[in-house]
Amino acid sequence: MRRPSLLATLLVAGATLVATGSSALAQTYPNRPARVIVPFPPGGISDGLARIIAQHLSTTLGQQFVVDNRPGAGTTLAAALVAKSAADGYTLYFTDVTTHAINASLYSRLPYDSVNDFTQVAMVAQTPLILVVHPSLPVKSVSELIALAKARPNDINYASSGNGTILHLSAETLKSMAKIQMVHIPYKGSAPAVAAVLGGEASVSFSTTPAALPHVKAGKLRALAVSSATRSPVLPTVPAMSETLKGFDIVLYSGMMGPDGMPADIVSQLNAEIAKMLTQQKIKDTWASFGATPVAMSPAKFTEHLRADIAKLGKVVKAAGATID
Repeated sequence: MRRPSLLATLLVAGATLVATGSSALAQTYPNRPARVIVPFPPGGISDGLARIIAQHLSTTLGQQFVVDNRPGAGTTLAAALVAKSAADGYTLYFTDVTTHAINASLYSRLPYDSVNDFTQVAMVAQTPLILVVHPSLPVKSVSELIALAKARPNDINYASSGNGTILHLSAETLKSMAKIQMVHIPYKGSAPAVAAVLGGEASVSFSTTPAALPHVKAGKLRALAVSSATRSPVLPTVPAMSETLKGFDIVLYSGMMGPDGMPADIVSQLNAEIAKMLTQQKIKDTWASFGATPVAMSPAKFTEHLRADIAKLGKVVKAAGATID
């Protein structure tokens, strides 16, 4: 029998290394600290969820996952930074997936492709917005708000966290579906928008749950509805918008991504760790304090969800006429 040539032996060995390289990488991951970029300042829901997940991964994987807040330009600065980073699992991106999807249509030019320049790793939460009004406004339901707005067109002001944000587009969807007119007053964030309603500068706002919920509980704001298709388990007595306007469904999704091309084994490892975490009752309780519910899905399902959200919210952006250069 002829002995295999040195070249043949090397080719076989090389093929074996290629086949096992990804597994070997995952087995040694992480072997140094990783950073989790958050495109918002500290204190918001994305920052809060990101820090809890980073701490969990630090504990379970034995290396530090450090949150790095990079706010600015409606999350696009942080997204661009992630898209250009090495796809080795040591730069991750925890973001408001809904805003990421909105930006695909809101900005005339982006320095990245919102789907293809990223690896979708793990969805972690969904959070409805709350439609709140100042108690002085004589309405106690969405139907009554619509009736009042029809009787007083362009006389009711609504606050948002800025042009093209999910709060703005939710209100524009309400206007479109109900065929009413209200005046938009943009602010720099959900908390300032809520403060504007509390102070009487505006009468209405869709708000993130953490920003509005304490004031609702204190009786300083009146909650008319949540923006999801069904009632939120966190606020079971508050109606869903769809109970008045069929088909209304705008929800803030939160998830983790990374640069395009992350090794599949590392993606699977992170997805599995986060999915396991989301089954814990203490995590469910913590998520509820943010007004959120856990959502686990595979990376493939996450990609499918992101593409669908970009298409769905692109129509809303177009209808609202919102653009940013």
